[in-house]
Amino acid sequence: MKLPYEEFDLSAVKRHPLGSRQSKVGLAQFATPYQPGSGVDGLLTSLPGLLAAADFKEVVRAMVAAKRADRAIIWGLGAHVLKTGLSPVLVDLMERGFVSAIATNGAGIIHDFEIALSGGTSEDVDATLGPGTFGMAEETGTQLNRAIADGAAAGLGLGQSVGRFLDAAKPPFGQISVAATAWRLGVPLTVHVAIGTDIIHMHPLASGAAIGEASLRDFKYFVSCVSRLEGGVYLNCGSAVVLPEVFLKAVAIARNDGRALDGLTTVNLDFLRHYRPLTNVVSRPTAGTGKGYSLTGHHELLIPMLAAALIESIPY
Repeated sequence: MKLPYEEFDLSAVKRHPLGSRQSKVGLAQFATPYQPGSGVDGLLTSLPGLLAAADFKEVVRAMVAAKRADRAIIWGLGAHVLKTGLSPVLVDLMERGFVSAIATNGAGIIHDFEIALSGGTSEDVDATLGPGTFGMAEETGTQLNRAIADGAAAGLGLGQSVGRFLDAAKPPFGQISVAATAWRLGVPLTVHVAIGTDIIHMHPLASGAAIGEASLRDFKYFVSCVSRLEGGVYLNCGSAVVLPEVFLKAVAIARNDGRALDGLTTVNLDFLRHYRPLTNVVSRPTAGTGKGYSLTGHHELLIPMLAAALIESIPY
């Protein structure tokens, strides 16, 4: 069948008044100009009640509600969060009681250790890979592997092992160490390692037995923390694969044990949207029981903004 060039007659198209239509956006949701001197609270109030701005406000409300109700707030931290200079912000949130537990990966504990020891981290891989010097910092490999081995032998998890070591060593910048602060405050810090992904695994002192034993112990600690997330909040910050997978398994075990985790709020914060965080953190664990949010942006902007909003919401 060959169709003709024939213009459709639009004169009979059915229409209706604009005022009779239900719109998804209205003036009540619009932004308002920021008022000088109104501070962080004024900035938060001025944001529109739409899309990411509305989600950001809901995340703040959920975290404040969790703290006031003495519910858990667990932070999952990818290594990039620490090497973008956010350790002082995180330590302050720990001191203020906005952190019930922390999970990170193997690289996260390396960056934290190097910051505590030298006030810097994150070597130039492009410049050091060719000459064969990448990942060969002696103090990082020797001291971390010894701390992990000693801690595993003492029945500690990997996070506890490093936190205990840094707390005892009193490095020059230990006051901004997440691991040392966690040890000092008694906040669970768990480290979830993939063997071969971290520079300390290239060191002759690396013990697969110690790393594996301590990291598996941390997984069990993490499951225990996640099982207490009813009415609480879990934030996945900057981990695209490891922590979302670990979190999903922890949720599975908690539910297997009869923990419904009702009222759970999950949040993914990253500068890209990845499959596993969106699926294993935002959507699957909260289906039918809670709410998941995805905030897309740079950690060095989003996390300080979130911290400021939390602090202003519960003044001290």
